[in-house]
Amino acid sequence: MERLKLRYKDAVKAAKTLEDILKQPYSVIIRDAAIQRFEYTFEALWKFLKDYLKEKEGVIANSPKACFKDIFSSGFLSEGLTEDFLDMTDMRNETSHTYKEEVAQAIYDKLNKYSSLIKNLLAKFKENI
Repeated sequence: MERLKLRYKDAVKAAKTLEDILKQPYSVIIRDAAIQRFEYTFEALWKFLKDYLKEKEGVIANSPKACFKDIFSSGFLSEGLTEDFLDMTDMRNETSHTYKEEVAQAIYDKLNKYSSLIKNLLAKFKENI
């Protein structure tokens, strides 16, 4: 249980750093830093979900997409939100191509939405940890 609490706290802290940088005025440096924060926030989120599923639901999910699908099955996400998180997973996978200006901008343009989705999902777990 302690590991799950730590994973949760890490994900919440990471989400806060993403939210904070998105309040900064746009620049290429801010964009790139925001994408980096998105990467580690996404990693913290899905690893928390993986541990939650294993500990609380007895479900083994070994990939981000499997986690989001299983979190949907557990009733934490609607079908539409699950699709948003699957899209987010695809965008996370694209972050290795941020040297391409158009890819970096496309990712950055979705970060406010993703930040909100992450924050709202984590809030649903606050009482269950």
